[in-house]
Amino acid sequence: MSNKIKVATTSLAGCFGCHMSFLDIDERLLTLAEVAEFDRSPITDIEHCGPCDIGLIEGGVCNSENVHVLREFRKNCKILVAVGACAINGGLPAMRNHIDLEDCLLEAYRDGIGVENPQIPSDPELPLLLNQVHPIHEIVKIDYFLPGCPPSADVFWTFLTALVEGREPSLPYELVHYD
Repeated sequence: MSNKIKVATTSLAGCFGCHMSFLDIDERLLTLAEVAEFDRSPITDIEHCGPCDIGLIEGGVCNSENVHVLREFRKNCKILVAVGACAINGGLPAMRNHIDLEDCLLEAYRDGIGVENPQIPSDPELPLLLNQVHPIHEIVKIDYFLPGCPPSADVFWTFLTALVEGREPSLPYELVHYD
């Protein structure tokens, strides 16, 4: 049995930029791999989150599938982390919260400029949209928040290193200021 910590990640309603920033820790991924193994992540091809020590979630919650995945992560992860502006406050996807969902769908799929074959998708395989995009802490309990759009690779590294070493994560001002 491995004494490595297990890390899982997923992207909900976001742009995958936080995952790209996570991967930007570059060669430090090899150092992390010495003490961690990856469950569901962009590095693996695992579809569902199994029991994990740390779950990193990027993106807000905009549909029924997002709710399901988020609850699965909360159930299986000892520590759950909201990563980036979309997970923390809904980010850019939440800009639609000020527009009625039906109006938003009509503009995007029927009435918008350049729309060909206008029809609102109704395939039963598509997850049901929520009326609004929610930050993930409105759906499940979150243990930590990593700010940024996206958080830098150094924020990921500093945060994960502290957790792996059993320390309470603390991000210095230099890593999280935007002035």
